[in-house]
Amino acid sequence: MIKLYHNPRCSKSREGLAILKDRNLDFEIVEYLKAPLTKEELSDIIKKLNIAPIDLVRKNESIWKEKYKSQNLDNEQVLNAMVEHPKLIERPILVNENLAVVGRPPEQLISII
Repeated sequence: MIKLYHNPRCSKSREGLAILKDRNLDFEIVEYLKAPLTKEELSDIIKKLNIAPIDLVRKNESIWKEKYKSQNLDNEQVLNAMVEHPKLIERPILVNENLAVVGRPPEQLISII
């Protein structure tokens, strides 16, 4: 099952959703701000993205700047920060089986569908 990790308040996430709908794909929308990800779910997504946890952080968010920017965090601590503050997670993220991609730009989503 294809899953789109989506924030409806984010324009890039809405653009990504439109791309998927335009292709009439069967997919699940996960509004991760309403139903926060567990540490295990987030770790699994990061493995599928083949990136370090820090690469999924929205570093311009005020919570990051206020609480974490000046710290030297390890991967576990970065994961914990994203679990505690889901707003820090970059979006949209599309997961298709064992593949995942961040939709920045939204057209990137097409690469795994």
